[in-house]
Amino acid sequence: MSQSGFTGGLAARGAVDLQASPPPRLHSVDGARHRELELQLAALRKDYADLHAALFEAAQVHRRLCAPRLVRHGDFEIASEIFAVRHLPGDFFTVEEASGGVIFALGDICGKGLAAGMWTTHLVGLLGLHTAASAEPQEIVAGMNRDLCRISSLAPLASLFLARLDPATGRLDYCSAGHPPTLLLRADGQMESLSEGGPLLGVLPEASFARGRVDLCVGDLLVAYSDGILEARNSADQEFGSERLEAQLRRSGTGSVDALLFSVLGAVQDFAGACPLADDTSLVVVRRRVPRGFAPAVKNATHLSLTQSFE
Repeated sequence: MSQSGFTGGLAARGAVDLQASPPPRLHSVDGARHRELELQLAALRKDYADLHAALFEAAQVHRRLCAPRLVRHGDFEIASEIFAVRHLPGDFFTVEEASGGVIFALGDICGKGLAAGMWTTHLVGLLGLHTAASAEPQEIVAGMNRDLCRISSLAPLASLFLARLDPATGRLDYCSAGHPPTLLLRADGQMESLSEGGPLLGVLPEASFARGRVDLCVGDLLVAYSDGILEARNSADQEFGSERLEAQLRRSGTGSVDALLFSVLGAVQDFAGACPLADDTSLVVVRRRVPRGFAPAVKNATHLSLTQSFE
């Protein structure tokens, strides 16, 4: 066989082989895969939208469980705000009418996000149950603690500051269950720390809780907060801490409760800067307003400036 014939034979066989093998259907395969990915993306978008709607509804339920941002009882104003670090806050604040006064409570469930937020409804329910049975702060807290300990080992720990205020007299009975000390800024500039109570809720079923008592006078400010305020950190890894909180209260303590509330929250955010907050942030401010025409005796210039600002 000649070389040309050999070459021609190879070429012919190659042509036959090429014609026998169907061309790959790349466009068809790519199109099917693209449509499949589009369907998956659409499903993911729908799931995300449904989750977003569910979280929004849960946040609205939490908001309805808590007290309005501004509440008035007699000469007293109570302002509060809660910010969640992850979707749903584990902090809560309630105000309820009770025999002999008004009961308000700031709670902080350990943890954050959905795991903590899902327990707020239960703790607010326990609070309402025991508030209906007793108006004594230490008895309410002790009852909540026993019920929480009975549930199971899955129940979270929680801190709580609970107080009963008599708007007519200014008498405040309170009990703190492992909560950061509530601050009382007197009209004369003195700062007091309210920490009477007992351990965190959910630790010991038979834990005992003590009652504390103070009188809120004209111009006094009561400030309760969650540990998210103190634990806010800046870029230098410094905590906001109690000293900065007290200093901010002294700088802003002569304004309205609303102004003081947002002044402190703004100071925390300015301190943190671009650093995200690590925990839910809650703040409650209670002030006894100066009645019109009230002219208390003043002992020093600090007291005078405070009194004039309140008027």
